[in-house]
Amino acid sequence: MTLIYRFCARLALVGSIVLCAPAAWALPTFAQVRQDYQPSDTLILSREGEVLQRLRTDATVRRGQWVPLADVSPALRQALVLSEDKRFFEHSGVDWRAASAAAWGNLWNQRTRGASTITMQLAGLLDGDWRQGPGGRTVVQKLGQTVAAQVLDRRWRKDQILEAYLNLVPFRSELVGIDALSRTLFGKAAHGLDDREAAVAAALVRAPNARPALVAQRACGVLRDMQASVSTSPLQRRAKGAAPAAGLPVDCDALEFFTTAALQRRAFDASEGVAPHFARHLLRQRFKDGVVPERVPSTLRAPLQRFAVQSLQQHLRELRGRNVEDGAVLVLDNATGAVLAWVGSSGALSQASEVDGVLALRQPGSTLKPFLYAQAIAEQRLTAASLVHDSPAQITTASGLYIPQNYDRQFKGWVSVRTALAASLNVPTVRALVMVTPDAFHRQLAGVGLPLRESGDYFGYSLALGSPEVPLLHLTNAFRTLANGGRASAVAVAADAKPLFTPALDARAAFIVGDILSDGNARARTFGTDSVLATRFWSAVKTGTSKDMRDNWAVGWSQRYTVGVWVGNASGAAMHDVSGTSGAAPIWAAVMGFLHAREPGPAPRPPVGLVRAPVRFGPAPLAPAGSPPLEAARDEWFVPGTQQALFAIDSIAYSAYAERARGQKDKKSSVGSATTASAATAATVITTGARITAPAPGTVVALDPDIPPARQRLHLRASGQGLYWRMDGKPLGRGPQVAWLPWPGRHVIQITDAAGTVLDEVRIEVRGAGVLPGAAPGR
Repeated sequence: MTLIYRFCARLALVGSIVLCAPAAWALPTFAQVRQDYQPSDTLILSREGEVLQRLRTDATVRRGQWVPLADVSPALRQALVLSEDKRFFEHSGVDWRAASAAAWGNLWNQRTRGASTITMQLAGLLDGDWRQGPGGRTVVQKLGQTVAAQVLDRRWRKDQILEAYLNLVPFRSELVGIDALSRTLFGKAAHGLDDREAAVAAALVRAPNARPALVAQRACGVLRDMQASVSTSPLQRRAKGAAPAAGLPVDCDALEFFTTAALQRRAFDASEGVAPHFARHLLRQRFKDGVVPERVPSTLRAPLQRFAVQSLQQHLRELRGRNVEDGAVLVLDNATGAVLAWVGSSGALSQASEVDGVLALRQPGSTLKPFLYAQAIAEQRLTAASLVHDSPAQITTASGLYIPQNYDRQFKGWVSVRTALAASLNVPTVRALVMVTPDAFHRQLAGVGLPLRESGDYFGYSLALGSPEVPLLHLTNAFRTLANGGRASAVAVAADAKPLFTPALDARAAFIVGDILSDGNARARTFGTDSVLATRFWSAVKTGTSKDMRDNWAVGWSQRYTVGVWVGNASGAAMHDVSGTSGAAPIWAAVMGFLHAREPGPAPRPPVGLVRAPVRFGPAPLAPAGSPPLEAARDEWFVPGTQQALFAIDSIAYSAYAERARGQKDKKSSVGSATTASAATAATVITTGARITAPAPGTVVALDPDIPPARQRLHLRASGQGLYWRMDGKPLGRGPQVAWLPWPGRHVIQITDAAGTVLDEVRIEVRGAGVLPGAAPGR
């Protein structure tokens, strides 16, 4: 029998050397195999080198990270060797004893265990010519695999062979390598596998796609072999500390239940970490050809990213009772444009966690106002001290009358541009857009990186209040343009990117707007003096809320950083009772505070050419002598040539301005007549020339079911004395002004004198469903 074994071995060796030696010696080294290994996942690293996100990038196979042999559990190493190659540490790549036994068994049609060693299997994994096909391996393949195994054993160490095999062997379905297997089926790293899990893994090597019952049966045999081994055997001495099994009897029924459950588990998620949306964006931007490396460095700061995620989730939990579940945070470095934090959603709090809120198109609301005022200041149409009228305005457009309203449905009268912008007053902003024109403002927005899909005429005067849709990424970078003195550059996601700046805004106007948005006193009329927007360092910030309370924003900057925050619902559902200071602003303030916890935040230096001069303001027009000024005297910044010492409105200018603000209206003159003595006596004042000044004829009012009824009252105004109001022929009130809660339909509004004579009338239309209780709009 011994002579037969030797003869077969020598014959196989000679034939294999002749036929397959060249291909066998071309096998790669261990270092080459390790270098060429490509996981199906990519690791996104922070600038500190910390792993922030693991993202699957290869959908054809499931490979984890390369696992060193020292990080594989001793139980798995023992189970694999006992199951696949008991004399692995003794032979030289080919187990000739097992091969001879297999050949003898095949000769007599006896069922024997295969003679393929771990080294031979690894040779087949490294060279596809030697892999087993559907009909098994050919004689040439077997000979080549034999030679290759001996070459590997001479050139590689045993631990390298075992390490490469564990990382390259297919286990089940798409799972390749021990890392993918252990994380998918057992939900843990390879170093944590116990005896039972190791036995199942070893059983899958021989039959990757077998039924769970068959896998469990083979795993039971492996587990018995593990328990039967003794600690003094050469195998365990070489297995680097594998502890002997406890010797307890194996419960194969329980093992079958465990195996069935494990084979159904899919614990290895396609993405894991704190920056999933940024990771996808980074890979799309940098690797458009599809070749993605194993590790990709990024610009993110790991501590900042984790803090931004935590702050967003914590604040949204506090707002859950107000129907808010989504949000996004973006932090940019002013100097380089590098993304320091990118939080695309609230994660588990959201029903649409895969939607990236940083890239989603949403209405920006009042956050576009700084760019409009900067343009008006640069064009010398306005200064920070110019007086603008916050009063009812009816602007005629091609599609009808546009009637802007303020957040609180109240008007402040004459205010400076500084107050109008800082307090986020809507009507003065629309008046500023009338000066600039929608088309010119549209071009300015494109210049700061906010390209809109439609033209300025499409949006009309609503462009001033943020009616278009923009992503948080572009909006935050546009505010970074203000922080950089009007210079714009692209956002950077790669660590080695260099900014390329282009002029987009007048540097002097950008500085003035930043000075206004950092002025806590100027914003006090709307936000109060103790607003969450106030920081202990210099910062400028603007909030915004879109129509129907669907989007809430806070975007601002310090000398070094620009931070943008959006909260709302990815579904487009309206929030309830969320304002500019209760929605996004607390998150913005928290992130800004984290950034400057150990960094100073000095105020920026004014650009060359700005003029700072003292200004004072006159009293309100038509006010009695000795009335206080409209605003307190102060020092103000001016573009050269626009400064002046006094800003006041006289009665003549006031009348002309108010007349223009009302828009076009057919003027009527009704003269009241005293028909009887009693009527003349009842009318203490005979009213002549009385007219309805608001609303204008033909006004269309659209009701919003998300706004409380008290906030949607229509204020009816008229000039004259002794006036009585009628709505559709029914008495409504008396005096120069009354408030009416609109209701759908066409209505006739009339004013009469005490005798009931109609002095003026207008017809309006109210559209929309009945008013329902809801939430007030934000700032």
